[in-house]
This record gives sequence, C-alpha cells and structure tokens, in this order.
Amino acid sequence: MTYFLDVILPIPLQKAFTYHITEAEAQFIKQGMRVAVPFGKSKIYTALAYKIHTNPPTAYEAKTIHQILDEAPIVTDLQLTHWQWIAGYYMCSLGEVMRAAMPNAFIIESETVLVRNENIEISEATLKDDEFLIYEALQYQSSLKIEDVVSILDKKRILPVVNSLVEKGVLQLQEELYEKYKPKLVRYVKLHQAYKSEEKLQELLEILSRAPKQREVILTLFTLEASEQKPIKVSELRERSGASTSIIKTLVDKSILQEYFIQTDRVQFEGEGDEQTKQLSDAQTQALEAVKGSFDTKSVTLLHGVTSSGKTEIYVKLIEEQLNLGKQVLYLLPEIALTTQLVQRLQDYFGEKVAVFHSRYSGNERVEVWQNLKNNLEKAQLVIGARSALLLPFSNLGLIIVDEEHEQSYKQFDPAPRYHARDAAVVLANIHKAKTLLGSATPSLESYFNATQNKYGFVELKTRFNNVLMPDIELVDLADKYKRKRMNGHFSDRLIEEMTETLDEGFQIILFQNRRGFSPIVECTTCGNSPQCPNCDVSLTYHQYKDQLRCHYCGYYSVMPKACQACGNATLDTKGFGTEQIEEEVKTLFPEKKVARMDLDTTRGKHGFERIISKFEQQEIDILVGTQMLTKGLDFRQVKLVGIMNADNLLNFPDFRAHERSYQLMTQVAGRAGRTDIRGKVLIQTYNPHHNILQQVSTNAYKEMFAEQMNDRYNFKYPPIYRLIKITLRHKDYNRVNLAADWYAKSLRQVFKANVLGPEFPPISRIRNLFNKNILIKIPQNQSLAKTKEAIIKIDNSFNAVKDFRSVRVVLNVDNY
Repeated sequence: MTYFLDVILPIPLQKAFTYHITEAEAQFIKQGMRVAVPFGKSKIYTALAYKIHTNPPTAYEAKTIHQILDEAPIVTDLQLTHWQWIAGYYMCSLGEVMRAAMPNAFIIESETVLVRNENIEISEATLKDDEFLIYEALQYQSSLKIEDVVSILDKKRILPVVNSLVEKGVLQLQEELYEKYKPKLVRYVKLHQAYKSEEKLQELLEILSRAPKQREVILTLFTLEASEQKPIKVSELRERSGASTSIIKTLVDKSILQEYFIQTDRVQFEGEGDEQTKQLSDAQTQALEAVKGSFDTKSVTLLHGVTSSGKTEIYVKLIEEQLNLGKQVLYLLPEIALTTQLVQRLQDYFGEKVAVFHSRYSGNERVEVWQNLKNNLEKAQLVIGARSALLLPFSNLGLIIVDEEHEQSYKQFDPAPRYHARDAAVVLANIHKAKTLLGSATPSLESYFNATQNKYGFVELKTRFNNVLMPDIELVDLADKYKRKRMNGHFSDRLIEEMTETLDEGFQIILFQNRRGFSPIVECTTCGNSPQCPNCDVSLTYHQYKDQLRCHYCGYYSVMPKACQACGNATLDTKGFGTEQIEEEVKTLFPEKKVARMDLDTTRGKHGFERIISKFEQQEIDILVGTQMLTKGLDFRQVKLVGIMNADNLLNFPDFRAHERSYQLMTQVAGRAGRTDIRGKVLIQTYNPHHNILQQVSTNAYKEMFAEQMNDRYNFKYPPIYRLIKITLRHKDYNRVNLAADWYAKSLRQVFKANVLGPEFPPISRIRNLFNKNILIKIPQNQSLAKTKEAIIKIDNSFNAVKDFRSVRVVLNVDNY
C-alpha cells in the first residue's frame, strides 16, 4: 500500500502539498512533526506534517520527503485548530500562519552552497576576473555560501557570475539544510576519577608544588565541591581561584580535571519570586468578585477600570488562582515597552513560572520558551508577550488576559496573517475552554458594544487605587497664545509655568508629541520646494541628531542639504515639530534639568526600553519626551505633570476611528499623571479647545464619547455595526494599478452592490515605489461573513487568471481597523 503525506509549507500556498512516504514513515510521523521536503526546482523547505492518507495527488507526481526532523510533534493539535481559524477568518494560507507562529530557528531553509567540480580540468584563461576570484577562493576552501561570494566580489548582483561558472562546469550547486537553533551549553569541571582518593590527591598536590597556580586551582575546586554540593562552572572556578583560562585548560589537557557541559536556558530568572500579592482595596475586591461571577455565565469579560485603578492587581489574583489549579495563563500586552515593567512585578510574585515572548528576543530564546510551554514545564506557566505569543503551543490554558485591549498595536498589518490579537485570543480561549479578560481604561467601541449587547460580561472600576483623584485636565488655546505672543517655541506660557512649578516641587514631567524626528517638513522659503522621498509620496523628516533627512515609510535617508536643490538658495527652513525638537527646546528652557527622549530612534536595541524606563523610575531623568510608547499602561510614581504638545494632528487624521483613537490616546497619556497621593495635572495644547472630543477627555466622559461615536457609526455604516474588508492593490505602474482596481471593484459591485467603496488612492498613495489603491467592502449584520469571503476569493481567483493583472499584488485585510 502506498502512503502520502500532506504538509504545510511556510509559503503562501492555497492548499497543502502532498509527498510520497514509506509505510515505516507513515507509522512514525505524527501531525505537527517537521519534515524536510524538496519544493520547486531545487529548494528544500521545512514543512509541518498535516495528514497521512492513501490518495495520490492528481495534478502532479508526488516527490519523496528528504528527512524527518523531529522525534515528537512540536506543534499541538489545538494549535493547528487555532491556526486554521486564523487562516480562514483572515483569508490567508496556513503556511503564512506557520511562518508567523514558529520561531525562525525552527524553519530551516536550504542555503545554496557552491562546490568546485573535481571532475573537470579548467583553463584559468577562459575565466573573467570575477569568475577567477570565486574559482581561486574554492582552491583554499571546500565550499562557499552565497553570502561569502557577495563579500568576495563586494557586489550585490552575483547570480550572473555564479550562473556563468555553473554553465562552464566549474561549479556545482548543492542545497544544504542548516539547523538554526543551538542550545546554550555551560562548561563545568570536576576532579578526574583517578585523583578521588586521599592518597592520590596528596600525591597530586606534591607533584603540583612546583606549579603554585595550578595547585591553587585544585585546592579551590576541592573547597567549592565540599561547600556547595553542586556542579562547579568553569567561570566560577576561574573567579574564585583567580586563575586564567589557560591554567584550567592545562589541567584539563593533563587529565587532572575533567570538563563536561550542561544545557541551560538563555533567559533565566534571578531572585526569590515569593513575594506576597498585595491586599486589594474594597473597590478592587468587588471588581474581582464581579469578574469571577461574570465568568460563571460568560467566557469573555470586559473590565473597564479608569487609569491607575489597580487593574494589574486584579489580574494578579486571577493569575494566582489559575496557577494554583495547575493551568497556564497568557498575558497579552500591546507594546514591548510594557513588558519591562510588568515582568519585574510578576516575577516578584511568581518567580520562575514567568516566561516572556516577543520580537526583541533572539530566535534561540524563543525556541526555549516554545519547548518549555509545549512540555508544560514549571518555567512557562505564565507567558507574557506581545501579539505573537498568541500562536505558542499551549497545552493547558486556563485564562487569557488582554491588557489595554483597545490598542491598535494588537492588529498585524504586514505581512500576512493580518490578525487581530484580541479577537484571535477570544477564539484561542474558546478552543481551550478557557476564559478571556479584556482590560482597558478606554475600551474599544467594539468591545464596549459587545458588552452592552450582553455578549461579553462587563465589570466597572470607577475609582483610582487609594482614592487618588483623577488628574486635573486643562485645555490651552494655541491660537489665542500665538495672537498674544505668549509662546516660547512650541511651549505656551501656561505649560512653562506649570513645568517650572512641578520641577521646583521635585516631581517629574512627561511631554507627549506623536511625531519622531526633529521636524516632519523641510521647506525652501524662496521657492517653496520640499525634499521628497524618491520611493514614497511623502516629504522627508529631518533628524537633527544624525543631520539626516529620513523617510519613515521605507527607511530611505540622505544628508541634510545645505541649499535648496530646486533654486540653489540657502533658505531651507523646518516646518512642524517632532520629539527631537521638543527635547532641544526643553533643554534650552531648563538647562540644569535632565531630559530624555523615548521613541523608535532611542529604543532600537534589545534593552533600549529597559534603560530609559529604569532611569526614569529612579528619577535620573526629570523630563521625558516621547511618542505614543509613553501612553500605554506604564506606572511612574513621581509624575505630576503631563503635557500634550499638539492635540490637533491626532484629531484631524483621515480615518473613521480618528476621534475614538484621539480620546483613547489622550486619556491614556493623562493617566500617567498623579498616580500617588498628589493630584496630577494635564495640559493639552490645541488650536480648537471647543472640540467635542477634547471636552470629553477633560471631563473623562467615556460614555458620552461612546454614544456620540456609535451614532456616527450607525449613520455611516462602520464597525461595530458593519464589518469591513479592505482590499489593497499594489504595483509599480500607476496605470496598471488603476486598471486592475477598476476591474476588481466592478466585479465586487456585481455581487455586493452599494456596499463597495472605492477604488480610491490613500492619503499616501506610493510607498516603496509601489502605488496603492484601496477598495472597501462593508458587510451588514444580516449578511453571512463566510459567504462574503467565498465570493471575494472567487473574484480574486478570476482576477489572478487575467494575464495583465498577474503582477499586481492584492492584499486582503479583514477587519482592517
């Protein structure tokens, strides 16, 4: 009987691919194991075993698999069920979900290796210069990788040279698999068996009397072994005995010491981890009981607690309960910056049980968290992570907490799968029969709407912890201040006055400006020309600390020109302002104070966030200037004043959620102020102080904002009343995108009639040299979502069958907001 194996490849294929396997392999392979398979002309991929059956594929001849890479499955059945839901709901392939979910180290790929052809005599005269360099390198090395060739020739386009050598028969190409994960091994030493008895040890010490340093090492090892009763690390022995590595190596070479290795985790917890959880206030206790009560009838509960009401302590009590039952808990956060503060707090309570998973961790560290979780080890009972932590192999999940559930960062925009972590978390909890708690001071309209519709449980926490007063919010009218000449740079006299007072009292200040860089526009005052990005339709942002113009979309940068490139006059001026400019102005206004900046430029490294946050906590920084990274759930005790530099560029954004987002962002930023017994102060600078949203922020009127926004959503047919699917078409040729988008929209209109908007160019229509055009489909509540997607996929397939449109890239984004 012949057996076949369907596999999931980590590439966007609509179907699983089928391979031929032997009977023995069919009995050994389980769903979720990795296998290396050939695909295409000569590529080798790591694929996941999916189904074993006896039906040969009809369209192609099944190849055989190369090798089985695992002893046991590394992906669980429940995980695959969740992946299938994500692929189905967000209209992408299982392979794309697999690539997003699995740490890179698991997905081994073939790397092309160049080897010299031994069977052929070659005359060096026939080789061109570049070809000769590669040929010569292969005389000294048995093989070269593609990246080695790039560095030898010092140019990017090397394939023509390689191809020419292959044609001449000089080179042979081999595809080799590289296992990327390397376990971390720690070196230990012990005394060789031969010297364990007392007489032998005495003899050894006498022999070593002429080598006092070696003798010292042996004596130190002896005392360490006696006192510590545990294996001795080489590093520890070196430290205690003061000996160099070479002395220890000599003793190993002489077979006096024996070295051995033990595998350890890269991420380790140092500390006690047995701190008692805090006593809850009466309001928190009531909220905790309400959440538990709500979980009896509903599987999802929304906790609406004002900023600084102590939501985290309620989470801690719920986590404690689940861990005592032996269940796993997933704690999702929107921003890596938040994990820093929270991990510290949770490790104090739960010690070793806490594992962290996010994109700043290296591939190897992620593999370790994956393995610990899959094996349900003590080390990974509580996982804290950004959205990708959702795709890990949980085996016994009891609770998912989605903190700051309103955050836009939970939505993945590129590449596929374009999933929303909050919605996918609710489904994951359902699969595991677990509970989900959504927490926020400013819930998203969707979640609040679901709570009002009785779909979710709802719990409110209206008072701040210790009954601290909500911050006093004041709106500053910029138009009036400019008119009366009461501005100093971008600071109004009110803001400077409050800052001076706060600093004199010894408190800290946060200034919020949602633009990084020095200024978003550089303009010539003579001819009005402004430097543009060559790849995107945006002006370049000036970054002063590197004296560069940068594009925030594609990363292009150039040196800041001294004169205008259009008219040649040295009359370049900057318009608008970003965090860098605010930082500079603050340093001029308060020269003796310590100022720091927190944005994408200053937090690039793995520990970038931690450095700034811990300095601010320890009051080494007086004034912190930052972008929206600052707004999210960080807890600083000494901040009394928060300044929002310009509220208008948040409000005037062309997006149906601009007002809701502005309310959330400003309320969250305001919530960083006055978190202890002093009352905080928030100043919002704006040209339009009578704007409804700003009035609602200043009175903390969430329900009024909700009612007003929902009214607009009903009238204009937007979520949560209607569902949205956004279709983006991309191509480098403007005319082709236009033709393709018109064809696509016309086909959609035949099915969905008036519920299709577009095609329309977005505000920034060209990014990375590709023109974008959007079509929006609105789906009413009574229309089947599954049928809608089927219709879209049919249209998409016919679109791809049109020869002229094949090169146009189509991006399907479900719930694109």
